[in-house]
Amino acid sequence: MMRAMAKHRHTTHPAIVKRLRRAEGHLRHVIAMIESEEPCLDIARQLQAVESALTAAKRTLIHDHIDHCLSEGDALDELKALAKLL
Repeated sequence: MMRAMAKHRHTTHPAIVKRLRRAEGHLRHVIAMIESEEPCLDIARQLQAVESALTAAKRTLIHDHIDHCLSEGDALDELKALAKLL
């Protein structure tokens, strides 16, 4: 169950947004490659780049959350939920 959290911004958020925008551009390129019937190996390589960018963004966000947002009372439950996302 998702709970409402107060809005917050961390110093890592601009870098995460930049990384996600780069992944978005890569994904658009992958779609164009598929539509133009480019070789599957080339498409798979580009998909790997998208996946790597998303994984790095997710990892940064989760580490930032652990470092700055967890309090002792809810830390164990949130760590369990975060572990499922890794």
